Amino acid sequence: MATIRVWAPEVQRLELVVEDQVVPLTRSEAGWWRVEAPVVRHGVDYAFRVDGEGPFPDPRSPWQPDGVHGRSRWLDHDRFAWTDARWQPPPLASAVVYELHVGTFTPEGTFEAAVERLDHLAELGVTHVELMPVAEFSGRRGWGYDGVDLYAPHHAYGGPLGLKRLVDACHARGLAVVLDVVYNHLGPEGNYLGRFGPYFTERYATPWGQAVNVDGPNSDEVRRFFLDNALMWLRDYHLDGLRIDAVHAIVDASAVHLLEQLAVEVESLAAALGRHLVLIAESDLNDPRIVRARAAGGFGLDAQWNEDFHHALHALLTGERDGYYRDFGTLADLAKVLTQGFAYDGRYSVHRQRRHGRPLGGLSAHRFVGCLQNHDQVGNRALGERTSALLPHGQLQIGAALVLTSPFVPMLFQGEEWAASTPFLYFTDHQDAALGAAVKHGRQQEFATFGWAPEAILDPQDEQALLRSKLAWDELRFASHAPILDWHRALIALRRRLPDLSDGRIERTSVRFDEAARWLVMTRGSVAVVCNLAEVRQPIAGLDLAGKDVVLSSDETITVEDDTVTLAAESVAVLAGPARSV
Repeated sequence: MATIRVWAPEVQRLELVVEDQVVPLTRSEAGWWRVEAPVVRHGVDYAFRVDGEGPFPDPRSPWQPDGVHGRSRWLDHDRFAWTDARWQPPPLASAVVYELHVGTFTPEGTFEAAVERLDHLAELGVTHVELMPVAEFSGRRGWGYDGVDLYAPHHAYGGPLGLKRLVDACHARGLAVVLDVVYNHLGPEGNYLGRFGPYFTERYATPWGQAVNVDGPNSDEVRRFFLDNALMWLRDYHLDGLRIDAVHAIVDASAVHLLEQLAVEVESLAAALGRHLVLIAESDLNDPRIVRARAAGGFGLDAQWNEDFHHALHALLTGERDGYYRDFGTLADLAKVLTQGFAYDGRYSVHRQRRHGRPLGGLSAHRFVGCLQNHDQVGNRALGERTSALLPHGQLQIGAALVLTSPFVPMLFQGEEWAASTPFLYFTDHQDAALGAAVKHGRQQEFATFGWAPEAILDPQDEQALLRSKLAWDELRFASHAPILDWHRALIALRRRLPDLSDGRIERTSVRFDEAARWLVMTRGSVAVVCNLAEVRQPIAGLDLAGKDVVLSSDETITVEDDTVTLAAESVAVLAGPARSV
């Protein structure tokens, strides 16, 4: 017998619709309704009528086999036979994260198909697979950031069973799994939460739709909805962590912020499970309080994406200065990020027209995730170009070297490791034609601020946007892609082998550079990463090379003499000596 409970404080009549029956629910305490339903069991479809309207899916639906407008399906989590009883994820401090989108990672675009490519990730040296959002969203294709059934893995990917099989398979190969979750808004199509209760508020706004009500009247149960969702993914799907999307758009004036409460409850769950769990935030605030310990006034999350690192590295290599890239582009910007964490730590931002950020205040660099590419920075370009389409081979190698030898936790975006030629475009499959047209228009307006021609943008509703974005795995056989793949493998192996490269103490990182000559040297303990970004071969002198040998170089003609390294144009070398004691 299933006990069904639904929070609907403002509803006058709530009915369960299952098979050919309509069963009334009884109102109980604090706006909750309940019913004992013998007919509801694993695999049975059900829905609710709200004040005579509907039927609507369960707000906490665990399974939506027919999409966002269909009925919910009851799920018994205990039916799955896990094989990861002794699994323990590696520490985030030693991680190499790999972000992937299930729908484009393989031709099939399913959880099951992704399993067939996990050996590639393990051999590459990846430790953590970060899945872009998989909560049920409208249609069969999308990025996942417009999910509406937050408890249900997307039906087109393979639903609950498919996700469990993928996680179990990852653990069998030594890969931890982090899931991207979206708690700052819900998607516009199939969003029936407002029918049940005050989940949203007009007091705040987000760029994507109504803000969630986490600090207003009746917000206790709204907070509980998101907290329980996070705990469900970690407990019932054996996930090892969550990446929380755009936390700056979660407006919470409560004494205990939702993120802090989440961190407390996840720590308790980790203790109960006997398994390490992590929380990673996406934030553009440059505010270290998100990852600072609660005892020191922070929220206590484990890490956050370092947007400044990406922007500084991308702008330097590509020369782009549109949009937020106008705040970056110099070697000095990158040097500051590598040695102080943020380029903008209270400094004036021309793009924002105000001061932005605050200093790290002694935090470990392991609290920050750094990358050259991610879904946002590739997919939010008009043509979805990867860095491999923007940079020559030599600069790609420099970018990879700086990501994988930086003091931050490194992250790669799917296909980056072999310089995939396929783009990653923005795509949707909204069934509402007016909504689809609005999304297209909105994208065109957004791209205009970056100077991109709106007419060049492929309609997100066109299935070609998805098909063009699928990785072409046969590229792994091509000689043109092998060198960059070998380069990534070598860099990851080097990060494993040299203790100084896994040291998160950012104060042990120093950087020298010459803006005019376009060279930069990052020193991390006994390791020196020497980068020549100029278009000419040149000597880089004044280095402390005593006892150091070249352990990896993109330049076969490199010469090292006394305190000077001479490198070919657009090349990089890593030199190392005996590791310092920790």
